[in-house]
Amino acid sequence: MSGAPRGGVGRRLSQLAVALGCVLFVGGFALGALLYQPYAVPTDSMHPVVAAGDRVLAQRIEGGQVRRGDVVVFREAAWGDAPMIKRVVGVGGDTVACCDPDGLLLVNGEPVVEPYLDPRWSDSPTSYEVRIPEGELFLLGDQRLASVDSRDQITDVQAGSVPAEAVTARVEATLWPLGSVGLLPRPTGFAGLPGGISGSGPLVPLCWAIGAGLVLILAGGLYGPLARRSSRSGHRRVPKRAGEAQ
Repeated sequence: MSGAPRGGVGRRLSQLAVALGCVLFVGGFALGALLYQPYAVPTDSMHPVVAAGDRVLAQRIEGGQVRRGDVVVFREAAWGDAPMIKRVVGVGGDTVACCDPDGLLLVNGEPVVEPYLDPRWSDSPTSYEVRIPEGELFLLGDQRLASVDSRDQITDVQAGSVPAEAVTARVEATLWPLGSVGLLPRPTGFAGLPGGISGSGPLVPLCWAIGAGLVLILAGGLYGPLARRSSRSGHRRVPKRAGEAQ
């Protein structure tokens, strides 16, 4: 009789674990689908952070949320019809120049250290200095030697920038190939400039929620088979008679 209540409590706890796990698992995926969108990287202009053919996950944002150093997805007619992925190095009001004697990008006269660049491809083939109009963004690829970006759009009357409203998402992580899975490196070189850099998105907490939900579902689902197996094992034991040798 004493085993029944314990079994009932165990069943209720397992049901609660499965229910909570479903909320976390399904809710995490649903919220992730609402906040994030996958993209295929079309070119090698962002190498080595992401390469052509990589699949990335980008948080849906509006142009007003963009900060320097963000890797963003945008669509601008002058750049072609497909979504493009570049790094924001200047926002409205900034003066962006290339480069200081050490080859570093200058933003408002301040050199910016960018450790995510590959030194073999980080030198810009051209020098420039432009002031970014308010409400616009200056965008570069990380493969500075060969990337087609805002530098190629500079004219006597244009800064080569794009409207901030053209941005639809901020890339946060690489999903594929498996060897490259992970969060993008933080653009800490821009952190000292006014406005700082973007904070981390909710991707990591969402992954934890989905993982915890899966564990709870599996743990709760295993309770029934394990309890039945334990019960059958108990019934097979034959009580020893009094006086039998121990």
